[in-house]
Amino acid sequence: MEKHRVLPKDQWLEARKELLRKEKEFTKLRDELTQQRRDLPWEAVNKSYTFDGPSGKLYLADLFSGKSQLIVYHFMFGPSWDQGCKHCSFWADHYSGMIPHLNHRDVSFVCISRAPVEKLETYKKRMGWTFPWYSSQHTDFNYDFQASFPKEEVAHKSALYNYTFQDPMSQDREGVSVFYKDEDENIFHTYSTYARGIDMLNNTYQFLDLVPKGRQDDRGLRHHDQYGAKL
Repeated sequence: MEKHRVLPKDQWLEARKELLRKEKEFTKLRDELTQQRRDLPWEAVNKSYTFDGPSGKLYLADLFSGKSQLIVYHFMFGPSWDQGCKHCSFWADHYSGMIPHLNHRDVSFVCISRAPVEKLETYKKRMGWTFPWYSSQHTDFNYDFQASFPKEEVAHKSALYNYTFQDPMSQDREGVSVFYKDEDENIFHTYSTYARGIDMLNNTYQFLDLVPKGRQDDRGLRHHDQYGAKL
């Protein structure tokens, strides 16, 4: 960093304006892509899914909580795990504060994992989160939406993830799925994204992209209550 180029103010402004031109091009392209995402055809969800919550069983329709739009984050937390994935936890550190803003815009947000609801609630309390979190342990939901995989597929390093057959590396992977419910209670799957597709959902990364040293992923990632702890 000590050898980074330093310019007088007038030259710095010229360099900054050239970057601004590219940033505006990117913003325009992003707006166009966002519209194309909304224009994507839907698929009907005809299968019945039940989830375990702190207060009992719920259906997929219940997760909308009176809204017409539902965002599901597929949180990596397998049934035998003692804690949630540190990467998914990093993403989840941003969720609780956004819930009122989403709700105001007719959107419900939940996390779903295969771990038992008791483990989810314990871990959620440890991390200080308040967003809704449900267990799909007794349903095919995560498998059907490419976020979980049978053991044999993991062993053979070939599973359908991110719309292509590849090594999933784990029985559970990260992702986001979006659903819409119409006035007749019909539910539609409108969008899903995985792997680097969820990058845009991490607000901390967006801020780190602004600073000279960037994301510094080489410094390692921990659960937020483990920074400073000896490993």
